Amino acid sequence: MFLFMIMGFFAGMMSPIQTSINGKLRTAVGSPLVASMISFLIGTIALFIICLIIEKRVTFKLRGVGKVPWWIFTGGLLGVFFITSNILLLPVLGSAMVVVLAICGQMVMALLIDHFGWFGVIRHPINRYRIIGVAIMLIGVVLIQKF
Repeated sequence: MFLFMIMGFFAGMMSPIQTSINGKLRTAVGSPLVASMISFLIGTIALFIICLIIEKRVTFKLRGVGKVPWWIFTGGLLGVFFITSNILLLPVLGSAMVVVLAICGQMVMALLIDHFGWFGVIRHPINRYRIIGVAIMLIGVVLIQKF
């Protein structure tokens, strides 16, 4: 469990790096949308190569495609919104504020998903400790914005 937590921590460290790199890409290409497209294109190529190396395939079967909910195919669209928003917000808010606001938004939505069991996740009811945790994060947003 601890190794997974460390992995999550380091994965989280990639967000401000990615946002900063994509901000420079935006400047280089003169468009946040084109920068986002390039970012996704490079990621797609990388995943294609990784699938070839590790999975030895790039094909897949959609088991019961008519039975799965439509929203399972929207992850890429949500990624486009997230990455493009970060690219747009970076020059206005700065890296720290963009990242901390994203993390706060992620936590609020994660608490709602856990509480209601949306998307088939195991329910974990919101309690006062979780609310205190988010409140402390929001205080962090204020402190980062002020100083």
